[in-house]
Amino acid sequence: MRKRIFYGVPMFIMMVFSLTSCEGLTGCKICRQVTYENGAVVQEGREREYCGAELVAIEATEDIVSGNTRITWECR
Repeated sequence: MRKRIFYGVPMFIMMVFSLTSCEGLTGCKICRQVTYENGAVVQEGREREYCGAELVAIEATEDIVSGNTRITWECR
């Protein structure tokens, strides 16, 4: 029993350190929310870096359109 624990703990630690994070797989982008009215920029939000699930959610968000106003996310 002690041998299993003795060998099991270091193997577990090695496995944990060998895994890559999700952030590394999805990357990061700098995004901001922009409001257009009649095709002209009316308001721009502050730029912020988004990674992982947050970035996926932002990129999946559809534009909000109300009359001549459109609110969208722009990432670079």
